[in-house]
Amino acid sequence: MSSVSYSHIQKSFLRYQHIFVLIAPIAFITTVLLIAPTPTNVGIEYWVQYWWLFPAFLLGATMVNTVGISGSAVFVPFLIFIFPLFAQPLEPETLVKVGLISEAFGLSSSAVAFIQHGLVDRRLSIALVAGAIPFVVGGALLSFIIPEPLFHGLLAIALLAASYLLFQTDLDHEHENETSAESVDDDTNIDRTASDGGISSLPNDEDKLGPAGVSTDENGQVTRVDRQGDDYQYTRAGYLRRFGNYSIGGIFQGLAGFGVGELGIISMLGTKVPVRVAIGTNHIVVALTAVLASVVHVFGGGLVGGHSISLASTPWNMVIFTVPATVLGGQIAPYVSNALSTNTIKTFVGGLFAIIAVALFMMAAGGI
Repeated sequence: MSSVSYSHIQKSFLRYQHIFVLIAPIAFITTVLLIAPTPTNVGIEYWVQYWWLFPAFLLGATMVNTVGISGSAVFVPFLIFIFPLFAQPLEPETLVKVGLISEAFGLSSSAVAFIQHGLVDRRLSIALVAGAIPFVVGGALLSFIIPEPLFHGLLAIALLAASYLLFQTDLDHEHENETSAESVDDDTNIDRTASDGGISSLPNDEDKLGPAGVSTDENGQVTRVDRQGDDYQYTRAGYLRRFGNYSIGGIFQGLAGFGVGELGIISMLGTKVPVRVAIGTNHIVVALTAVLASVVHVFGGGLVGGHSISLASTPWNMVIFTVPATVLGGQIAPYVSNALSTNTIKTFVGGLFAIIAVALFMMAAGGI
């Protein structure tokens, strides 16, 4: 396939991605209703029993996708602490299944949306995923040996550290770029519209929607323009620091299903990657490592006598509401991220990490 044909397909997919994203949960729900193994003689009461999970997972998916962390970081504590107040406690295997199925759809939806908005650094994401792979696999295999309470306790400590580091991280570099741009001579700061709708003084890519594009100069300075026309300047320096955070996060991703996004976002912000680009890029890393961890958990567990996923015992009446909720939340997230200020995002993420850490400590204490 020629590069021109591939570019046309890519542009068409991004232009109509809302349609494809809408079709995915509809196809999933249709398949579940038609062929999913369910208890015998189920009626409408079975399928609508957990309708209230839709608004809960919609809110959770919007939150986690706005800041680029794993959905399980919110879904698992919710199913452990909140769900039993309205229904019955769930077995650990059921928690894993509901979390994995919901997170897979939500992350995919949000990742595509952030790509469409021009907020994903693909070169950076590929390097981060490649570096995290062996640690994710190792962590997933260790999950069959290390006791579950120890998983939760260690991850809680990591999240508390991440929350502290986030509040200590200076995020004002985006404002510095705006200030420096304003100080440029007026003649060079005039917005000259390019023929394809972009601004001639900034990078513009015909394969992207709106005035979006990216360019890298000989000094490694990256200039990125998103779909709304906002520009971001940064470098990809700091690979070693990011590798350290993503390796530790990768181990936790394999152990407990989340961690690489929570710790990874800190390293990107600390290496001066603009917050919205960091969030968008982190979506690709979290999505791919979550899929990898899931595969190792499913097949690795069966090989060594650990847990495995059984379709027959899946609570289909739950996932038919959680899947469309996470898909919708993934689409909303880029707009929420673009509307919020940097300080608001920083405060929100740091507070969310602390809350999740407390919940994890409670999980660990309860499992000892």
